[in-house]
Amino acid sequence: MDTGTDTHQNPMRNLKIEKVVLNIGVGQAGERVEKAGKLLNLLTKRKPIKTISKKRIPTWNLRKGEAIGIMVTLRGKDAEEVLKKCLEAVDRKVKSTCFDGGNFSFGIKEYIDIPGMKYIMEIGNFGLNINTKIERSGYSIMRRKIKRADISNDHRVKSEEAEKFIAGKFNVNVIKKEE
Repeated sequence: MDTGTDTHQNPMRNLKIEKVVLNIGVGQAGERVEKAGKLLNLLTKRKPIKTISKKRIPTWNLRKGEAIGIMVTLRGKDAEEVLKKCLEAVDRKVKSTCFDGGNFSFGIKEYIDIPGMKYIMEIGNFGLNINTKIERSGYSIMRRKIKRADISNDHRVKSEEAEKFIAGKFNVNVIKKEE
């Protein structure tokens, strides 16, 4: 199985991190969204984007069009550095259920678990979700006007390959589900 780092084979089979998305779902509009935005700005040095509610839910006092969360998308070296810090926050242990094909997601209960982050009174306590997309070189062709069926199934990233890639690149222990 390909680990994503073997250059003796076809280089188009190598795996890479396409993007890392950090997301904080606040669930309500207002001051907490702004505080979450400050936190993501401190963590990533990027301007975060607000996520907007798509429908009205009266039981949650939620109106359509309200900002209910905040997110930042990182690519390249920045993505790898932030992912490395976030993996240290969970002691470099993730469950195999966190992998879904070329996608890898996990959560951090409190931002103060991330190395180098200290509690900031003005911000308060927030947890965050980290979503990573792993793909092969040349996979961007799929984003063009070519049909998905034109991309070979062999070129798609499987969960086992993604697990092996993350475990090797970031020294992560992937915990298998007990049967």
